[in-house]
Amino acid sequence: MTGEFAVIGLGRFGGSIVRELSSNGYDVLAIDSDEERVNEFMGLATHAVIADTTDENVLKSLGIRNFEHVIVAIGENIQASILTTLILKELGVQIITVKATNDYHEKVLRRIGADNIVHPERDMGVRIANGLMSQSILDYLELSNEHSIVEIKASDKLSNKSLIDLDLRAKYGVNIVAIRRDDDVLISPQADEMILSEDILIIIGKDTDLDRLERTLRSR
Repeated sequence: MTGEFAVIGLGRFGGSIVRELSSNGYDVLAIDSDEERVNEFMGLATHAVIADTTDENVLKSLGIRNFEHVIVAIGENIQASILTTLILKELGVQIITVKATNDYHEKVLRRIGADNIVHPERDMGVRIANGLMSQSILDYLELSNEHSIVEIKASDKLSNKSLIDLDLRAKYGVNIVAIRRDDDVLISPQADEMILSEDILIIIGKDTDLDRLERTLRSR
């Protein structure tokens, strides 16, 4: 089963992961302790099982150590989330991604060795807030406490200029890593690439530098 996914917890977050992975052709084992939720994914996931993932023997019986990536999407039961993650780590699962409900939960998950930790509600709130505060920023993805990736629609201040003319790296310390143009995406565009009026610029940098750029684009 190398390369397959297992998703533990089939609430809104875990369920959406199962649906997306399955729709893209991946084999997914969906696990939850709630029979009703498991039944909902019977025809969607490759396998859907009712199981208590805080029991090491249960996880062993499911062959969980054979899955390359396990997503722990358990909701409000922080104890179950932590214990499940700890068992997965001890069983040698290669990649463990866990949903955290608060900062304390995240701190514990980091200490026991979770590979990736996500805050879906917080992160979505930040993305929505950034969209509300700025007409320039179309989307926002936090990479760390200090760095992010943003999508910015080319304004009059950016369009009809080449990347070397804009020189955003020197002026703001940010980098344009890609340009979305109609249905195409230009990865690592060349310095002489001209920005067109409908382009979407994908920019990476420190949050403070991205804020400075956004304020400049907002000003008249």
